[in-house]
Amino acid sequence: MAKKTVTVKQVASPARRPKVQEDTLIGLGLNKLNRQRTLEDTPAVRGMINKIRHLVEIVDEKKA
Repeated sequence: MAKKTVTVKQVASPARRPKVQEDTLIGLGLNKLNRQRTLEDTPAVRGMINKIRHLVEIVDEKKA
């Protein structure tokens, strides 16, 4: 069974943001502007994206 994936892109800097938001970006594998990561679409990943939705954008969602 193939897993669903989601591609996220960092569009804003974590400068002057709470440390927890910077840590969440690093947890998603993002830490520089315009960097993209394709991640497994799980509730944990969606929760992390939701916490920093002002710093990232969803580029692509695939039901692989």
